Amino acid sequence: MCDIWKGNHNLRQLTREDVSELLTAFKKMGTRQVVLSGGEALLHPEFFTFCQILKKERIAISLLSTGLTLLHHAPQLVQWVDDIIVSLDGDAATHNTVRNIPGAFDKMAAGVEAVKSAAPGFKVTGRTVIHRGNFRQWPQIIETAKDIGLDTISFLPADVSSHAFNRELLWDETRQHEILLQQKELPELKWLIDELVVNYARDFASGFIAESPEKINKIYAYYAAFYELNPFPYKKCNAPWVSAVIEPDGTVRHCFFHKAYGNIKTEKFDKIINSPEAVSFRKQLDTHTNETCVKCVCYLNVRPGALISNKK
Repeated sequence: MCDIWKGNHNLRQLTREDVSELLTAFKKMGTRQVVLSGGEALLHPEFFTFCQILKKERIAISLLSTGLTLLHHAPQLVQWVDDIIVSLDGDAATHNTVRNIPGAFDKMAAGVEAVKSAAPGFKVTGRTVIHRGNFRQWPQIIETAKDIGLDTISFLPADVSSHAFNRELLWDETRQHEILLQQKELPELKWLIDELVVNYARDFASGFIAESPEKINKIYAYYAAFYELNPFPYKKCNAPWVSAVIEPDGTVRHCFFHKAYGNIKTEKFDKIINSPEAVSFRKQLDTHTNETCVKCVCYLNVRPGALISNKK
């Protein structure tokens, strides 16, 4: 569902100099957290150099990862990273099928175990995109998250309608329906969610399942909206006002889903996000009516001063 890997044939990536330059702006703005993702962020040869630069300013670091190389990097990760979020697509068989990588699940599970062994209290959480290929395994996903030692598991639907995640062209209807549930499958999804709310009430109450039952039901509403059975679900989000995305080539976005509006290779980051264009965009943006926001799958709503990791 993420096409970042397809479009980076020229191996565009941020440099040590880029991150050092960003630090000036981060200090000026009081940045509290940086989330490192990809592709696979751990493939960057200077990943831990970036961490060292950021840690000098006591900036919290979260890593979003496939988990494939956690085992190799476990000692360094617990030293330099504050928490890890791994992508979990199902039980072992389903996960390997969705990832299309033989042994992907075992590598991730071994990596989580290595991190936990290196630092037993270290927080490792899971994030699952629920879609046509895995929604029937939802209960097994929760049990699998427990089995491999994750601290929490969160769920969101699949984005099929934006240019986010390096989609140069919007997905056509055929590609969308490889991921979207069919309309005839929606009653089964609704029944399954109702069962989850009852059978996993303790996990909702304890926070092991990060979302509330109300938010889990919005996954059904999101897919049903594509068939005009209901509006797209309401989302309270302040991502464009509290965060920014910097892509491997230096492109800056208000969030993953809105269009680019600058590049750190040609202009300083703080000037980009406080430019007249950027300020005007944020002043005029209404997340309740903006077409991109209405169909968005994320729920980032951060209170002032809070860290953003794992919040949706």
